[in-house]
Amino acid sequence: MNSMTGYGRGEATNGDLSVVVEMKSVNNRFLDVQLRVPREYLLLEPRILERLKRDVQRGRVEIFIRRTASESSQQVNPDPALAESYHRAMLAVANRLQRGSEAIPLSLVLAQPGVLSVSERDPDALAEWEVVSTALEAAMTELLEMRRKEGEALQDDLQRQLDLLQRLSSEVEAAAEGVAERLRVKLEARLARLLADRVEPARLAQEAAILADKADISEELVRIRSHGSQFKDALVAAEPVGRKLDFLLQELNREVNTVGSKSAEHPIASRVVEMKGLVERLREQAANVE
Repeated sequence: MNSMTGYGRGEATNGDLSVVVEMKSVNNRFLDVQLRVPREYLLLEPRILERLKRDVQRGRVEIFIRRTASESSQQVNPDPALAESYHRAMLAVANRLQRGSEAIPLSLVLAQPGVLSVSERDPDALAEWEVVSTALEAAMTELLEMRRKEGEALQDDLQRQLDLLQRLSSEVEAAAEGVAERLRVKLEARLARLLADRVEPARLAQEAAILADKADISEELVRIRSHGSQFKDALVAAEPVGRKLDFLLQELNREVNTVGSKSAEHPIASRVVEMKGLVERLREQAANVE
């Protein structure tokens, strides 16, 4: 079992280039990936997503990639033809002023607009993939390890809460034994007060049977045990089980509420309140499971 919460960092270099990858993940019903990469690495986004999806199925994952090159990405571009044009024009002016060519220094020609221009040199993203991939793998390893450790803690806590829920379910089952007879006795006493000696045994039996049927919680308790057993199996499953746990807890919550609505006796009602609290805690914790 894995948690959806984790953090990982990886760094790699080849001497000319350094890449740092940071990843963090939090809860989410589905897989939601936010990539923040340098413009030069936009081409690599499909590869990064493919790698992530091999090991992560749920959660909101943010990936940050920083690229640092030892050499500047800027390059100077000369325009010799334009420089010659400037030089000829300057020579024409110098001759007109009866000055020699030595009056036109090279620095003056180079300083003219367009003779020298600066542009960004785009790196080869595919050629740098090996460095990016190494940093990504290191970050993934750390992220997955943290999610695994968090998952182990979640598993232990969920198991404890489930054990308490099952214990309370058994106590409710024990408290419900003989409920039909107790309802019959209460009904007989109530009718006797209202109708004195005019109580019809057949009518009493019929009303008692109706009340007993309405108060019967045996089916709900069977389903609670079944859902609990499936929940327990899911806790030790190898594949992601977050969605399955969420579904089972919805069903458990429905059955517990039904038991509460059918049971008016205090021993059962008090335990149902505890069971509702446990189901809610289970839902809060299961929301962190991948």
